[in-house]
Amino acid sequence: MKTLVFVSLVGLFLHDTTAEMHSLKNFYTASSEVTNFPEFVAVMMVDDIQIEYYDSITKREEPKQDWMNKVTEDKADYWEEETEKLKGHQQLFKVGLDILKRRFNQTGGVHIYQNMYGCEWDDETGDVSGYEQYGYDGEDFIVLDTKTMTWVAPQQQAVVTKQKWDNNKAYLANDEHYFTQICPDWLKKYLNYGRSSLMRTDLPTVSLLQKTPSSRVTCHATGFYPNRAMMFWRKDGEELHEDVDKGEILPNHDGSFQISADLQLPSDDWGKYDCVFQLSGVKEDIVTKLDKREIKTNSVNPIYMIIVIIAVVLLLVTIVCAAGFCLYKKRNAKRPPSPVNDSAVQQMMLPNPNT
Repeated sequence: MKTLVFVSLVGLFLHDTTAEMHSLKNFYTASSEVTNFPEFVAVMMVDDIQIEYYDSITKREEPKQDWMNKVTEDKADYWEEETEKLKGHQQLFKVGLDILKRRFNQTGGVHIYQNMYGCEWDDETGDVSGYEQYGYDGEDFIVLDTKTMTWVAPQQQAVVTKQKWDNNKAYLANDEHYFTQICPDWLKKYLNYGRSSLMRTDLPTVSLLQKTPSSRVTCHATGFYPNRAMMFWRKDGEELHEDVDKGEILPNHDGSFQISADLQLPSDDWGKYDCVFQLSGVKEDIVTKLDKREIKTNSVNPIYMIIVIIAVVLLLVTIVCAAGFCLYKKRNAKRPPSPVNDSAVQQMMLPNPNT
């Protein structure tokens, strides 16, 4: 549960990846007065899959994937060293949160201070790029321009920090070395540890969905991996931009992903339209023609509803009649014959000529 809450808090910092890119992302979150949430949380992700977790309650860095236990083959004290490093970050972020409160003239209440940094590596070209940014209460606070290696301050309260960090050349040099050497080296190691999982390709199940006959048609793909995918609608082979609402790629509980794209009901020939799903590493697109017969819906045709109601009523009447008849037969089977109708009794009741 803590992980789900954390990921929702850092949603603004997710960095898009292209079809050939692999990414390593670190998220640090310091918070105050957030109910049932640690004061400090650290998460590491590879290709948007969580691989490590630390918080101020457990005070221990832990693997979130079984294959991450292989890391000790290259560095025996990896988990102990990472834990100590994060304990230090925990204290730094607690101090940083207090400083930000004072800068924004705040005292109590819920406040969130976050940092995201990492790198991307193109496994085809070998190109590497890094990124680092800080946020406060859901808005960008300060961002590193990795091309000029200078800090950008979107808010006035961050100007002091920008001036201080721009003048710290050693800190900037350390960042640049991390982005170009340390981060991509570790990213490649993590990818190698989890190769069977992270480098796999799973094709999705694609369906056409519709809530009501007048609502938009949704093209929905689920169960695919990796998350580097695209979905769009076409008309006569050309991608549509109007009357289309593209959804975001969302995670499933089993580690796979899902995506959807809505299309406004076309007024012309439906046969001109199709939905296209593209997955990184797969040459063939999955194309689904817009066909009314293939649309799944929760809506029920009123005529069918009337037929169902009539059938149910007739069934109930039949059951009641059958039950009544059975009850009648049962009662008559137990009742003795009437004395008036019994032939022996009738004979006894006839006048006796001898009397």
